[in-house]
Amino acid sequence: MSEKLRVGILGATGMVGQRFIAILADHPWFSVVTVAASPRSAGKTYAEAVEGRWKMETPIPESVKDLKIVGVDEVDRIADEVDFVFSALAMGKDEIKALEERYAKAEVPVVSNNSAHRWTPDVPMIIPEINPEHTDIIEFQKKRLGTKHGFIAVKPNCSIQSYTPVLAAWKKWEPVEVLATTYQAVSGSGKNFDEWPEMVGNVIPFISGEEEKSEKEPLRIFGHIENGAIVPAEGLTITSQCVRIPVLYGHTAATFVKLKKKAEKEELIAALERFSGEPQKLGLPLAPKQFIQYFTEDNRPQVTLDVNYERGMGVSIGRLREDTLFDWKFIGLSHNTMRGAAGGAVLCAELLKAKGFIEKK
Repeated sequence: MSEKLRVGILGATGMVGQRFIAILADHPWFSVVTVAASPRSAGKTYAEAVEGRWKMETPIPESVKDLKIVGVDEVDRIADEVDFVFSALAMGKDEIKALEERYAKAEVPVVSNNSAHRWTPDVPMIIPEINPEHTDIIEFQKKRLGTKHGFIAVKPNCSIQSYTPVLAAWKKWEPVEVLATTYQAVSGSGKNFDEWPEMVGNVIPFISGEEEKSEKEPLRIFGHIENGAIVPAEGLTITSQCVRIPVLYGHTAATFVKLKKKAEKEELIAALERFSGEPQKLGLPLAPKQFIQYFTEDNRPQVTLDVNYERGMGVSIGRLREDTLFDWKFIGLSHNTMRGAAGGAVLCAELLKAKGFIEKK
């Protein structure tokens, strides 16, 4: 235990914070030592703070039950207790942005699930299999912040995980136009059906801010570093619609793609199945052994059957076929609170540790 990095969870009582707690219960590299939430929860044990609203399938880990909640604004205290923090804060974007930067300036690396810093030019937004080289921007960020160890890294939005890995796998054929409609789970709002009964048997054709994220964030992931900033990729246009549907976990994407170069179906499927990256090469603890699986059955992927593929860290693709307006179309599925949220952030932290950016104090 003493060799593990000491972790703090900011926003530990919310749904994503709970997912962090569940994932890290038996993590070989990281140990949760500090749980932080709003000042109104401060002083309660973690078990008391989440009583009646623990949303995970597994029980509250014994190792965190009796940890006392610390106010998220107690930056100096938390900085003394941890080696780095995960951020799952539920505040206004400007508040989150300022608070995460306070932690970074206190020499605490921040790995964030939030969107507040996704467009800060020197903050890397990482899908570890796709753009691990964007961690190089951290040195520029440290110079701006005046830190030796503190920095912020973020993971992208959950809505893009079901189709962006496909675009990465098909890079050699140069995707130029993408239309993606995402069918997003209730838990993406941080709620379940008990808290949002209106979603039972319902579809809501609007999720605030999701379509802009779905269209723009992949371009930043595919971008490059130039003059101390990440410059979004050019030559690719994405348009999207995002719909909330009555499933608890799993974002599905119906995606249409136009490619600059001609490809055969067999080539495209093979590229999906062999696609891998740094997490697989490094054997990171949460890395899926096979990042993308492809189904030949017409009725797959399905949420009930496939959302937990590779412990929720893999992506499932099916129904690849030629299209009359675009070149190809397919269905994608990813777990929104694992690959899309807390799990993606933990994998990002594992990559940062493996590359020497996160170390024991």
